[in-house]
Amino acid sequence: MNSDQVATALDGAVAYVSQGLGSGIGWGCYSDWGVTAVFGEDSGLVAVAIDAMDGPLVRLRDVELIARVPSEVRSDIHDLARREGALVRVNWSGDPEVEAWGVSMGTALELGSSPEGYMQRQDTMITGALFVGPELAADPYGAEPVIRWWDVRDRQPNAGTWPVKAEQERQRWDWTPLESIGPLRFGMSPSQVAAALNEEPAARHGRYPYGEPWEGPGEWILHDDRFDTAGVTAHYSCGRGHPPVLGAVTVHGRTGPQVEFDGIRLIGWPVSAVDAALTRYIEDREVGLVIGCGGDLGPDGLNMYVRATRAGDTAVSEARFCSAEWEDHG
Repeated sequence: MNSDQVATALDGAVAYVSQGLGSGIGWGCYSDWGVTAVFGEDSGLVAVAIDAMDGPLVRLRDVELIARVPSEVRSDIHDLARREGALVRVNWSGDPEVEAWGVSMGTALELGSSPEGYMQRQDTMITGALFVGPELAADPYGAEPVIRWWDVRDRQPNAGTWPVKAEQERQRWDWTPLESIGPLRFGMSPSQVAAALNEEPAARHGRYPYGEPWEGPGEWILHDDRFDTAGVTAHYSCGRGHPPVLGAVTVHGRTGPQVEFDGIRLIGWPVSAVDAALTRYIEDREVGLVIGCGGDLGPDGLNMYVRATRAGDTAVSEARFCSAEWEDHG
């Protein structure tokens, strides 16, 4: 099917977010249906992603795949695979993937309605899925053109386990808004960050310049360093003639140090509980609420955002602490 045929099949749906749609390789997100369609070189449909929250329910034989508890779906997929002699492997996100069926499972944080009627984050993960044709089934997320829609090559692969460090095992870090978090002060160089943590990064992510004049010559630009022992990721800002300096720190929810804000524990707790505590704080003091990417919450003016990270079937809180100049984009 081409993009016009896909739109017709979806009752005239419009792709409100798209790239290259109708011009060959591209993709379109039909948000009213909770469906993303990915097209190959001949504008033919090669992959369909079903959103965990908004997508249609999809059944494989007798297994319901969408909007369910991830561990339950994993168990059902393994049972079906044993009956049919299919091989189940683990994909980049730690979820089941079956080449014989062209399916790669995934998850998303569940959202619900508050008593006031607005959307709020829950503490549970639910399943979504990517379906591909046989030509992409060997490596659905690693194949063109899927990586043009969602490139996961820089994501930390998960083996299918999500251990969460106990509260008593976590360090305690102080936070001075817009200035520092734990031993890390905004403006540090990457080598100073590593020295302060007494740890070399487990992974480094960056890119080469896009050719814009302000980025200068084609030297590799460092974006972030991940420190697994400390349980944090350091994010750097840089520009033409300016080496990378620390602009933000994400404290990992499963493994990072505990950080408190006005008595609210921000790390490793149920997301809904931290959101509720922050909302009470904001209402009691009549300060503003900032909502970042993915529904991340933070008090206005502090450049701190509470995020959600997966812990198996559930989610726990983590947080990103930013300098005054840092603009958080996810």
